[in-house]
Amino acid sequence: MGLHNFLKEYIHGFWDYETPKVMVVKNRTLGVIYRSVQFLVITYFIWYVFISQKAYQESETRPESSVYTLMKGSAIHGDEILDTVEYARPSEGGDVISTILRREFTFNQRQDTCAEHFNVADANCTTDSDCVEGEVNFNGHGRRTGRCVQYYNHTFKTCEIQTWCPIEEYAVVREPPLEEAINFTVFIRNSIHFPKFKVLRGNIKDARNKRDIKRYLNKCHYDEESDPYCPIFRLGYIAAQARENFSELLFHSGKGGVIGVFINWKCNLDLDPSHCKPTYSFRRLDLRKDLPDAGYYYRFAKYYSKDGEETRTLIKAYGIRLDIIVHGHAGKFSPIPTIISTVTAMTSVGICTIICDWIMLTFIDKNEVYSERKFDEVSNKKRYSFSATQFHLFL
Repeated sequence: MGLHNFLKEYIHGFWDYETPKVMVVKNRTLGVIYRSVQFLVITYFIWYVFISQKAYQESETRPESSVYTLMKGSAIHGDEILDTVEYARPSEGGDVISTILRREFTFNQRQDTCAEHFNVADANCTTDSDCVEGEVNFNGHGRRTGRCVQYYNHTFKTCEIQTWCPIEEYAVVREPPLEEAINFTVFIRNSIHFPKFKVLRGNIKDARNKRDIKRYLNKCHYDEESDPYCPIFRLGYIAAQARENFSELLFHSGKGGVIGVFINWKCNLDLDPSHCKPTYSFRRLDLRKDLPDAGYYYRFAKYYSKDGEETRTLIKAYGIRLDIIVHGHAGKFSPIPTIISTVTAMTSVGICTIICDWIMLTFIDKNEVYSERKFDEVSNKKRYSFSATQFHLFL
């Protein structure tokens, strides 16, 4: 019977209609709390929604962007003069460009047979039977010939391989780091297009003609305070802004690194488009410098003919790679988001009533009296008529 009555009351109660009624409570403390909470909620929504988030604007967060980079500078390295062709990869490129800080050379490599490096797995041997002919170790340097040979001028032996000989680990020659790289410059030209608003902007300072632009670019270097609209950056400045010590990249770790150059376009198009200017930030992107895989390096070779045989010089280059990453956000006034945000803000003011009702029915004296007046039940069996009832409680 209990379950039957519960279900019956639930079904009947499901069809009840609830309507709010106005109850004016003459309580100074509760009134102060209500108006204070109401003021705080309205102030918060005006500041956060309309000022901070600009919710009255229609926005676009997926702009079209183009990046072009160019590195400049020259360095004297012993008897050798290095220009961008030597130390920049690519010398002119898109959103990624790198510069060499230090090089390791393996000279006069030829296609031949020689001993595998002793650190390669299963490369150490005592007899030919320890080396399987034709086997290729993908962590090694070539294909095994099946012979066990002396490791260059050492007493121990390793498996012989067919590869470019001599191998890099044995014959590598390390040159000093390129200290002048700290003053190399990177030109970063970026344009951004917001198709929804038909706005196209670039990161080069506006000028009356091409001659003025060229004259400006020939003498400027980016500085956040004194020259924020110059797109030419010193490598030393980029490293410092990324909280990296350039000397450590050169000497101590000697492994270089990957640094992200973030170009941020945050444009309020309610103003003139000329106010749409980029800001730059820099952060190291590769692993921490104290980890084994930290840094940035790549290999390339220079081929030539020596004694009628193809020969190469293998170069392992450590350097700094710059990844140019562009973010864009533009906003402009639109009536639809303005209406939606306004209605949301007005609706949220209702939380003030909920808070004050909870205080009134829980903490204030005579809360039972308030409860009796606040909640009424009207049944069809009793004839009650409410047009615009108001209860005034004078305390």
